[in-house]
Amino acid sequence: MSTEEKSAAPRSLAEALRVRDDVSLAALLRSRPDLVTPVPTDLTQLATRAGTRASVVRALERLDRFALQTAQALAVAADPAPYGELLGLMAGDPGDTADPAVSAALPRAVALLREQALVWGADDRLRLVRTARELLAPSPQHPSPTGLGPTVREATAGMSPGRIQEILAAVGLPSTHDSVSAVSALGALFTDRRRMAALLAELPEESREVLARLVWGPPYGQVTHDPAPHLRALLDRGLLLPTAPGTVVLPREAALHLRAGRAHRTPEPVPPPVEAAAAHRPQLVDATAAGQALTALATVEELLKDWDEGGPAVLRAGGLSVRDLKRTAVALDVPEPVAAFWVELAYAAGLIASDGGGGTSHAVKAVGDDERYAATPAYDEWRELPPAERWARLAVTWLTATRTPGVVGGRDAKDRTLSALGPNLDRSVAPEVRHRVLALLAMLPQGASPTEESVLARLQWERPLRAPQREQRTQPEEDLRTRIARWTLSEAELLGVTGRGALAAPGRALIGAPEPPHRAESSEGPGDKLPVHHHTPPAPAPLAPAEQAVAAARAARLLAPLFPEPLDHVLLQADLTAVAPGPLERPLADLLGVLADVESKGGATVYRFTPGSVRRALDAGRTAADLHAFLARHSRTPVPQPLTYLIDDVARRHGQLRVGAASAYVRCDDDATLDEILADKRAAGLGLRRLAPTVLAAQSDPAALLEGLRAMGFAPAAESAAGDVLIARADAHRTPPRAAPEPVPDGPPVPDDTLLTAAIRAIRAGDLASTTPRKPGAGSDEDGSSGAGGELPRTGAAETLATVQAAVMTGEALWIGYVNAEGAASQRVIAPIRVEGGFVTAYDHTADEVRTYPLHRITGVAELADDAT
Repeated sequence: MSTEEKSAAPRSLAEALRVRDDVSLAALLRSRPDLVTPVPTDLTQLATRAGTRASVVRALERLDRFALQTAQALAVAADPAPYGELLGLMAGDPGDTADPAVSAALPRAVALLREQALVWGADDRLRLVRTARELLAPSPQHPSPTGLGPTVREATAGMSPGRIQEILAAVGLPSTHDSVSAVSALGALFTDRRRMAALLAELPEESREVLARLVWGPPYGQVTHDPAPHLRALLDRGLLLPTAPGTVVLPREAALHLRAGRAHRTPEPVPPPVEAAAAHRPQLVDATAAGQALTALATVEELLKDWDEGGPAVLRAGGLSVRDLKRTAVALDVPEPVAAFWVELAYAAGLIASDGGGGTSHAVKAVGDDERYAATPAYDEWRELPPAERWARLAVTWLTATRTPGVVGGRDAKDRTLSALGPNLDRSVAPEVRHRVLALLAMLPQGASPTEESVLARLQWERPLRAPQREQRTQPEEDLRTRIARWTLSEAELLGVTGRGALAAPGRALIGAPEPPHRAESSEGPGDKLPVHHHTPPAPAPLAPAEQAVAAARAARLLAPLFPEPLDHVLLQADLTAVAPGPLERPLADLLGVLADVESKGGATVYRFTPGSVRRALDAGRTAADLHAFLARHSRTPVPQPLTYLIDDVARRHGQLRVGAASAYVRCDDDATLDEILADKRAAGLGLRRLAPTVLAAQSDPAALLEGLRAMGFAPAAESAAGDVLIARADAHRTPPRAAPEPVPDGPPVPDDTLLTAAIRAIRAGDLASTTPRKPGAGSDEDGSSGAGGELPRTGAAETLATVQAAVMTGEALWIGYVNAEGAASQRVIAPIRVEGGFVTAYDHTADEVRTYPLHRITGVAELADDAT
């Protein structure tokens, strides 16, 4: 390309991209990653892809409110529009009504639109990409977001010439010889501030009131066949123009005069600040968050313990039934939405999964052929980690997961209920919103909690075009991003990422935010709103996976000192309860969880001993002596006599009956006990019959027989085929190894620097190959350009070899067509170095390296023009 051509104003988006440097192209591909998947062959293809409807819609959805308002103003401006016209549409007419903040922020918005290839051209010829103009420009079917109607020229397109001349006469303009000049004269009148003001002053008050109702949109109104005099005055002067029978519109030029030149009623050049509702001591925030983190770990462990021997059945369509979710909520003592959150978090972390029908249980109680949810082998590995690392894994999973528990209970597009652990719960925008909410909290002083309204207002300013999801019918007035933001604030508190609404130190580390240099003043509870200065630290950007792992490790290190040291003792009470005044060491917590049931949680956990819980410990292989020694060793208070009696009584009866497989049988040395069972009416459903004085046979399977005898008040023990007592362990049922569900990405991933460098080099080289002038000959037109269809050059084998050999001697570059081993055709610019053995070695400008090509794969060659660079 010559210097004269480079200095000329670009005539297309492709030419505008061609004069960009590599840094600018990298910024474009980073902000619009869909453009680089797959890598375009040249800049013309990149420009074409950047103008497709899907890509433009995606880019518009990622604009902040002011940048979007700027694009909307360009959609109603002239094409091309000078910067001065755009400034007038955004800030209004010069004078008292002009907004200086808009003038200051507009260059940034225009630069952003240029960077994302939505706007191109110099400041005197700004052009909005045609697809964006079509999406944002007004029409009767799709009213403009600015509330402006069509121009006078567009609104009068179907009007008769006589009617146009009547309007000219009514506003005091001389008649013209044609409709084009008449429409131009009318448009000039409406854009002349002085003459337009005089025209409006002649109207009755009722007419001006009608214009005031239409000026900010929608600009369309209805009129009867015989309009009132104040409407007739507007129709006669062209201030209302008919668009359809009974429908009129306020022309754009007239509306802009009434708006003092502004396209928007309220331009928003500055993002709304995130307001602090209350301030707390940072130490108090961290301590509160640490307490919530401990509760989160205990809740997940309690959930998995409840599902250790096989959890709820999997619905045919996938997920938990409503009844099972209610049971889980009761077991965890939380509301159902919170139970859905914990279930989904454990599932996203890979701690629970479907067992695929049966699992890996070694317990006597068969789970059955039904597919059920259960803990995974990864759960056992997770439990062995230090508490802070376990929390960090849960927190990172929550931050990056696309599964959204908040939609559980809603309806999908087919009006089906969305169930926990079921399909269709992924919302690809969720990780971005969660990270952004935490980033906004990180911009506040340490210890400051925000107002929910200010957080939502800021998010809506940053992404105003996100449409509501149709499947969420419970709250149609709120878009999905807003609801995810609300859920994020509550879920972060449940998980311990925040404390008292403020971002805790581990939460800051989790998103890679630096510690702020200033702290909020102490205030125990909500108070007056704290002023937030505009000089707040910038919000941290989302982290790459490797960076996220480092941030999680840092968060765990910050959280570990906030956790209390695990205790090795409990306080036994005379009412058959044990109080754990804090978190317990793992072996103590595991055995106590088997020996007793959790009665209440909080700062102190209360365990209750029952016959069933003691029998559970005996089933796990413990003896009465083991249990007595365990309690005496770990209790800071004397072991109460009622608890000793309870253990001895259950142990005396435990194993007196033996159940095995016949289908099943009951064996007992005391035949009187077997007589009692046979006489009990509740045993009728077990199908028992006596085989010997000490043996009963049953038609039920061993698991059902065990449950039936226990329901009758007995304490049977299962035995193996060899006659040994089977030990039922709490962690006996596990699923096969399962991978955690992969997040569903929100479009193509942002390319890394390595990919961007390679992509830009390939695009530049491909563009060089497609735009370099060639001498007239094979594959080129008379002017030296490539064929209309961009065909590859075609020459015979002899001519190809001769041309390449000549280029080796002269050192000239050639344009070649090449087909690789996969059959993909491309065009390249090469500088041949040598030719031997049927191969040509050349410096390939496309790949920016020396390569060797088989001559038989070269479709043809052409010499470059002498002025090619």
